[in-house]
Amino acid sequence: MDQLMALTQQFARVTSEYLDRCRASALTKSGASPGWDPPVGDLLDTGWALWGLIRYCRSTGATPGVVALLDRAVSGDPDGNVGFLDHDEVYDGFGDPPRLLASAAVADISAALDRLQLGDLLADMPTSAEVAAVVCGFGPGFDIDVREHLAEHFVALREFYRTAARHTQCVVTWVD
Repeated sequence: MDQLMALTQQFARVTSEYLDRCRASALTKSGASPGWDPPVGDLLDTGWALWGLIRYCRSTGATPGVVALLDRAVSGDPDGNVGFLDHDEVYDGFGDPPRLLASAAVADISAALDRLQLGDLLADMPTSAEVAAVVCGFGPGFDIDVREHLAEHFVALREFYRTAARHTQCVVTWVD
């Protein structure tokens, strides 16, 4: 991933009732507007850090379960019924439309993220910042501590999912 890339991984914590209101709005408003406007405190932007973590895990032979967990947490489930969010009010239309993780899936992912030992996962990360950046797909010239960058965004993701699970919320994921 190029350091200057504008695409970022986005998340929103919402209730199923909120999604029902957005669905109803999309059916009744002109332009199929879902009225999407989750509170700022229920949004998370992880840039492209988690994609770098997934790439690193794949390159180092992390267990398929770890890669699948991270990929699902970032990508959502393919069968969520949120086609009404495929609207420019929600995302810019680049890539796949938003995907949903229902509250039960959120609880499972949250528990699995809590069990994941990030320190163990990153134990063999190259000490050279430039080499670590390349392994994660950030490219040469990435000028911040890669391990710290990955940890910061992983911790934010884990806390985001914890809060969603605690409140029985769904998570919507998309790239913007």
